[in-house]
Amino acid sequence: MRRTGSGRSEAHVLIEIEDGVGTLTLNRPEKLNAFIGKMRSEIARGIDALGADDGVRAVIVTGTGRAFCAGADVNYLTRLIETQAIEEAVALVEAGRRVAGAIRGMPKPVIAAINGPAAGGGANLALACDLRLASDTASIGQTFNRIGLHPDWGGTYAVPRLVGPARAAELFFFAEMIPAAECERIGLVNRVVAADELIPLARDWARTLARKPTLPLRLAKEAVQRSLSSSFEEMLDYEKAAQKACFESADALEGVRAFVEKRPPRFGRRGETENPAATEAGPHA
Repeated sequence: MRRTGSGRSEAHVLIEIEDGVGTLTLNRPEKLNAFIGKMRSEIARGIDALGADDGVRAVIVTGTGRAFCAGADVNYLTRLIETQAIEEAVALVEAGRRVAGAIRGMPKPVIAAINGPAAGGGANLALACDLRLASDTASIGQTFNRIGLHPDWGGTYAVPRLVGPARAAELFFFAEMIPAAECERIGLVNRVVAADELIPLARDWARTLARKPTLPLRLAKEAVQRSLSSSFEEMLDYEKAAQKACFESADALEGVRAFVEKRPPRFGRRGETENPAATEAGPHA
């Protein structure tokens, strides 16, 4: 297992890599993992590093202690607003934007393991991930207007697409913390499990995804994103380009051979890296 985060338990962002799975853990449990100082930038750098690491094929984002993330550290934010350090405050929003964009742009599946309350920017960090597992003790809230602020971290993009515009307006307007079971019912999370089952399940999902061929997962992740703003014909064109890239990959050859030979496939990154067309089938398809 590889560990980073300055190698110190007091680091606010910890990274572990094992069995092809990278885990980014928010580590400020005494403050419910609320963002402070350069913590947002540290998260973005961690996401970028996991995205660039060829040994990482799936990513988990979670929190230490009893919370996933309480959002902004309000004491820190209060100082900025009281002194009208607006440029510093806006820089925090930009840093959150960078994290959400890095998760969305990562060519690997990202799973949020929501181990407790996720509020404000913490909620939208979870919603930026491709898949969301929640503990039965978790809750999610668009709590921004409780302190006179507006949703950020991509929440205004993610929430309406997950739950529809009317429910999104309700979540934004009333700013309530929604229990895990209700989050599952309305589509904010994929699955709710007992607290002691959360991380094992997240790791099981991540290891399963890490064994899959990287190119189809990357292209499927982009397909989901494209489908939200593309026509039927545009998505058919994308499917054609994506499938062509897969046809030309070593992983497709391995996959069909394994099926015919009735054995488990042995997928590897060569299925993506050996094929120039594969890298062109995404944004340029």
